[in-house]
Amino acid sequence: MALITLKDVSFSYDKKIDVLKNVNLSIEEGENIAIIGHNGSGKSTLAKIFNALVVADKGEVTVDGLNPTDKKNVFDIRKKVGVVFQNPDNQLIASIIEDDVAFGPENLGVSREEIAKRIDFALTSVGMNEFRKGSPTHLSGGQKQRIAIAGVLALMPKVLVLDESTAMLDPKGRKEVLSVANKLNKENNVTIINITHYMEEVVSADRVIVISDGQIVMEGSPREIFKRKAELDKYALSLPRATVIANKLKESGLDIPDDILTEEELGGALCKLKQKI
Repeated sequence: MALITLKDVSFSYDKKIDVLKNVNLSIEEGENIAIIGHNGSGKSTLAKIFNALVVADKGEVTVDGLNPTDKKNVFDIRKKVGVVFQNPDNQLIASIIEDDVAFGPENLGVSREEIAKRIDFALTSVGMNEFRKGSPTHLSGGQKQRIAIAGVLALMPKVLVLDESTAMLDPKGRKEVLSVANKLNKENNVTIINITHYMEEVVSADRVIVISDGQIVMEGSPREIFKRKAELDKYALSLPRATVIANKLKESGLDIPDDILTEEELGGALCKLKQKI
């Protein structure tokens, strides 16, 4: 069942130059989607469309059956679609972590008993329950972003949008955040939309959407997308590091599979190759 649909959607900030141009997209409940594109391609504007932070100039948008052009639906849409942005420091409000996670549900008028349950669920989901009485100021960047995700999860959204949420993190922090998102997708059926320019993050997605100059130009599984290197080059996008290394090893004459995407797959292929020698 389609949870979010966009039909011929266009949008511009100045009403002159379209940032999005006739976008057609359907996202199913429980999908794990990656949206990639160069800077200025329009991918972050898509996140704002999903969450009704901006409303399309043209076309139709539906979020779980709700039309964002009807102002009475905007509040419900933002409860259904939670967005985690790039800088976690801009999203953390309280001086105590559990108070920060409680902030959203409190503003929705959720009962005290239900808020307590949501705090437990959210902090456990992101692996940060032991820090609940501490201060966010003492956390690493990856830990802060996990708390930001917990704050969104406490609203019990159907969709979690990560809008360049790992851009300011080191590799360890990026892995932490992506691991949390993938776990939520698999164990809680939360629909994940990961907007990123880190190609290593794309490999765990069910479907990859490539956007350039406000239009969807490629779509498919990670393996399908990364087989189209010439097209990715055209849109200033690279292959994951493991894929690049695998391709170079194959070009040198080694018997390496064509569809290596992760370091784990590359390591496995090299181990098998070693056993044959």
